[in-house]
Amino acid sequence: MKRYDVVVIGGGAAGLSGALALVRARRSVLVVDNGTPRNAAAGHVHNYLTRDGVPPAELYALGRDEVTGYGGEVVIDTVTRVRRPDGLFVVELAGREAVEARRLLVTTGVVDQLPEVDGLAERFGRDVLHCPYCHGWEVRDQAIGVLATGPMAGHQTLLFRQWSADVTLFLNDVLEPTEEQWEEFAARGISVVQGKVEAVEVTADKLSGVRLEGGRVIPRQALVVQTKLEARADFLADLGIKPTEREAMGAVFGQAVDSDPIGATAVPGVWVAGNVTDPMTQVMNSAAAGLTAATVINADLIGEETRLAVEAYRAVATTSVV
Repeated sequence: MKRYDVVVIGGGAAGLSGALALVRARRSVLVVDNGTPRNAAAGHVHNYLTRDGVPPAELYALGRDEVTGYGGEVVIDTVTRVRRPDGLFVVELAGREAVEARRLLVTTGVVDQLPEVDGLAERFGRDVLHCPYCHGWEVRDQAIGVLATGPMAGHQTLLFRQWSADVTLFLNDVLEPTEEQWEEFAARGISVVQGKVEAVEVTADKLSGVRLEGGRVIPRQALVVQTKLEARADFLADLGIKPTEREAMGAVFGQAVDSDPIGATAVPGVWVAGNVTDPMTQVMNSAAAGLTAATVINADLIGEETRLAVEAYRAVATTSVV
C-alpha cells in the first residue's frame, strides 16, 4: 500500500485548507473526496473574504489546484472503512486500492435531513434556506416563511426579520410559542400561521407559496427550515469513533464527532475539522479549523520524528562508545 504522512478525508473548505498547509510543510498528503459537498445545491458561497459570491464548485476547484500545485494528491473516491492494525491507519476506498496514513484529518461534513414536506427537498439551497448569514441578503425584502420543525424556529424567525419586514412563521403543529414569543412576534410585525404544512408551491421554477393541509396557500418567495444535521462518519466505526447528539434550546438538532478545540479526537492520530465536528459553522470558519488542525498534525509528526531520531542517535552513540 502507498503510504502518506496524512490522508485528508473530505475535500471541502476544511479539508483543502488543511491539506494546503500540510503540503506546504512538505508533508505527503492525499485528499479523498466523494464529490458530494453539502452546499452543492447552493449557487454561491458567502462571507468568505475575497471570495464572496463564488460558486462552491469553483472554490473547491481552486483549492484542489493549490493543493496539487504543491505536490499533494487529490482523488474523487469514497472512504468505506478505516482501521488500524498496527501503528498506521489503513484507509479503504471504494474505487481503488487501500492506502496507509500516519495521521488522519477527517473533514467529511454533515448531511442535511429535511422534514417530509412535499417539494421541499427539490428547492433546498435555492429558495428553501437554513442560514440567514448564508442566504439572508439574497432574499432581502422578499416574502419569507419560516417552517417550524422544533424550538429553534422562533429564533430563526427573529433572525430573518433583520432581512425582511414580511416574515411569516408556520407553526406546523410542532411549535407552541411562549407568551414572550407571541409578544416579540407582534412587536416585530411577524405573522404566525397555525396548521400543518403539506407542501411548497412552485411557479416558473420559483417558490411561490406554502400549502397547508386543507389546501390553503400562503404566498411566499422563500422558506426557511431547520434541518437535522448528521455527521458523515460511519467509516470511522472500527476506530471507535461515533458521532454524538448535539442539542440547542433543549432539542436535538443533529450529530457530530467530538473533539477538542484544535480538532483532536479521543483516538490518537485522528483529527476532525469543519461541520463534521461543528455542524453550525460556516465555510470560512471550516477553512480556519482545517488550517488549525493541520498545524497541530504537523507538530505531532515532528514530535514523533524527533523522538525516533533521538533513539537512533543514541543507538549509534552507544555502539561507537562500545
